[in-house]
Amino acid sequence: MTDILLLDDPLPGVRRLTLNRPEKRNALNNALRGAIFPALTEADRDGSVRVTIIRGAGPAFCAGYDLAANNAEGQPYHTAQGIWPWSRQVVEGWFRMWDLAKPVIAQVHGYCLAGGSELATACDLVYVAEDAKIGYPPTRLMSPPDMQFHPWLLGMRRAMEMYLTGDAISGVEAAQDGFANRAFPADKLDEEVLKVADRVSKVPPDLQQINKRSVHRAMEIMGMRDGLRAGTEMQALAFCTESSQAYRRQFKRDGGSVRDLLSQRDAPFKDYRETKTGD
Repeated sequence: MTDILLLDDPLPGVRRLTLNRPEKRNALNNALRGAIFPALTEADRDGSVRVTIIRGAGPAFCAGYDLAANNAEGQPYHTAQGIWPWSRQVVEGWFRMWDLAKPVIAQVHGYCLAGGSELATACDLVYVAEDAKIGYPPTRLMSPPDMQFHPWLLGMRRAMEMYLTGDAISGVEAAQDGFANRAFPADKLDEEVLKVADRVSKVPPDLQQINKRSVHRAMEIMGMRDGLRAGTEMQALAFCTESSQAYRRQFKRDGGSVRDLLSQRDAPFKDYRETKTGD
């Protein structure tokens, strides 16, 4: 496995993937995305694996897509082209995870923002640190989410508040509102997630895949899959607005430009990069 994605088996039947770009808060570039999907496929095919955990190294689970990278190049799989195909590209990837036979668990700490929240959502179970921060700040100056899961998991009012403000919710709130299964103290998160994974691994995989798909089929009958796909068109439309285009024209392929533009976005709200701690 590449050095941007670490792999270990902490318990019998449990595969663990660790996003390993801590200096970038595990931001998702195509190299990292291109490592995640084969690793998940390998685990799904491996008879010794019954459940997979995804977590992040360093201070955050995942701060979102890597805006300093050229994400149009080196995409890990083909997506039909057209007007702004990026949102379709990433949502297709999340559905690849959704359609795996074996369960996948997200272990979330620190920031879980934008594309990072989509990665967590694509997992079957989500466990978070109580002080985690989950949000989609690009709604402030860029677009709504690529994968618009919020109304499905959080309900209309909470989803509307998060879209209209770009504010984050805490891990405790995420568990209360339906994004996560449970929240734990940060120093207990590893231990508690392994406990859950161990219990999940005790169910035979041939039955477990039916258990998993039963829940998914119920959501799909209610229209979740079609709704998420339709959301990619709304995201593409937002990128055609004057405000989004003016903001994105300022981006350059260097970290300094991205940091400045994130500060420009968040300074009026005094959060994310613009908190007093400067995190």
